[in-house]
Amino acid sequence: MQLSPPSPRRRRPSRAALLLRLLLVAALCLAFLTSTQERGAAPSSSSPARALLVVPRRGGLPLTTVRGRDDDGADAPPPHGLDAVLLPDWEVLLVLHPDQDYDDGDAPPAPAGNNATATCVFPGGAASPARPLGRMPTSGRRAYTCAMPEPERERRHNKKHLRAPKLVVTSEARSPPPPPQTASSRTAMHRWSGRLVYDAAAARDGSGDVLVFARGVNPRQGVNRDAADVRCVYYASIGEEEEEGVVASLPAITSAQQVFRCPRPPPTPAAGGHLRVTLAVAGDEEPIPSMATYSSSRRQPSTTETTKQQEEKKKARVCACTMVRDVGKFLREWAVYHAAVGVDRFFLYDNGGGGGDDDLGAHVQRLRRDHSVSVSVSTLAWPWPKSQEAGFSHAAAAHVESCEWMAFVDVDEFIFSPSWAGSPEPSKSMLRSLVAVGPDVGQITLGCRDFGPSGRTEHPREGVTQGYTCRRLHVERHKSLVRLGAVGRPLLNSVHHFELRAGFRWERSSRAVVNHYKYQAWAEFKAKFRRRVSTYVADWTQPVNPGSRDRTPGLGFQAVEPDGWPTRFCDVHDTSLRDATRTWFGHAFTKVPTSR
Repeated sequence: MQLSPPSPRRRRPSRAALLLRLLLVAALCLAFLTSTQERGAAPSSSSPARALLVVPRRGGLPLTTVRGRDDDGADAPPPHGLDAVLLPDWEVLLVLHPDQDYDDGDAPPAPAGNNATATCVFPGGAASPARPLGRMPTSGRRAYTCAMPEPERERRHNKKHLRAPKLVVTSEARSPPPPPQTASSRTAMHRWSGRLVYDAAAARDGSGDVLVFARGVNPRQGVNRDAADVRCVYYASIGEEEEEGVVASLPAITSAQQVFRCPRPPPTPAAGGHLRVTLAVAGDEEPIPSMATYSSSRRQPSTTETTKQQEEKKKARVCACTMVRDVGKFLREWAVYHAAVGVDRFFLYDNGGGGGDDDLGAHVQRLRRDHSVSVSVSTLAWPWPKSQEAGFSHAAAAHVESCEWMAFVDVDEFIFSPSWAGSPEPSKSMLRSLVAVGPDVGQITLGCRDFGPSGRTEHPREGVTQGYTCRRLHVERHKSLVRLGAVGRPLLNSVHHFELRAGFRWERSSRAVVNHYKYQAWAEFKAKFRRRVSTYVADWTQPVNPGSRDRTPGLGFQAVEPDGWPTRFCDVHDTSLRDATRTWFGHAFTKVPTSR
């Protein structure tokens, strides 16, 4: 009997080869699952479920609260959760739970209008006054700031984790006050010095997207991480004493500076519609710590506009936006002038400071009560340090429905055309004529003329346009009038201009300039040394980039007045804007009317 030849022995695959095959199969499965996700609006109830990449939960504040007991063992009021972050200069920012609304009678008394005071009480027992900021423009959550007391700062050096303070709100009404109610957190306080997702907002451009604001992901100017390396993770609290569960983990759409465009999460009834949102970055073990929340039902944005202003349906032709800090005394001159030449609405992003003569809220209220001028001003709390680019990105996205054009100019910058000098009175057609351009023009840039101290040693009481009349010869930098509908989806900007969508172009205007009252009397100029607002521009005291155009020629890294400061930066005597405003408004148009 003839036997068939033996079959050749098969070689057993190596362990490395098996591992490689398993990784390949896993990658193919993941690619298939993620390819089924929609990147636009949330699916309807009949849509297939989204494929989720479950990300480990980062320790943070659940959006639900639990009932605690006081020191005597009795039931205590449910602690209203808050988020807290330690900002530079030992400033602490507290943002209350999304459902904590001081207007609903369910929480501590409202600090405004009810003679209430707020205090931050730190774990060591030290306390400091808390200043209300109002509602955050994105989430509508109420926010406060307070200074960390010296004893608590010393404790900080001996502790790895900082505990958030309690917010204690007490009423000073004549009737017997109720027991103090507190907002407290059981979690560590965030640090602004590290990575942090600090805010989120619904885009207003009809896309249904969510804008997530985070620091530390793109720390270098001009270098942005690929959106493919970033995922947007939405959490919701499952129960009062349970961990937060992942609702969705979706690929980011764009990544630019501190702004990340994310798909909207699927509908969820959890946490009253409020979700915690964060970012997961490729290569990191855990998502970024987050104090940001998102609610699809919230009307965006929240500002201090009156009800009448919020109900206005007419789209303004020209608006103006600026980020402000301790510049309240400059507001009236800037707003009255620009309203007269064509700005319909003003949006002030309040970057902190305040108090005393520079209380922005008080200056805005006086301006609104002044019946001699017609100025529409809205303030938005934006307490995040060195986040001007992100604030302007928010402005471009939040106001696209209400403004056709936005002038991004500071309160020491005045748009002016030499052709206006001969006009007997100002007209709103002046600015509108500058934006009367072709439909493909998405941005109009205006060169800046930088004015010097003009011999002044203190702030001119009559106003900057009246007191500073000597400038440098050459035009420096530029500012822009931006058609908001033309801004690119990443919302990328350099403060001076935006990146535009395909099909739109820039236009450099030769008909107008920006008078920039940049180098003022030393007492005013040295205030800049506290902190700059731009994300990617070094603070004045940082010994870097001495030759940068963001530096002042002849000025070092300390707030020391250079010799001859009052006469510096004076190449051309220019009184054109001063003379025009005197013709239009008189000599004292910057003076606040006396209250009757």
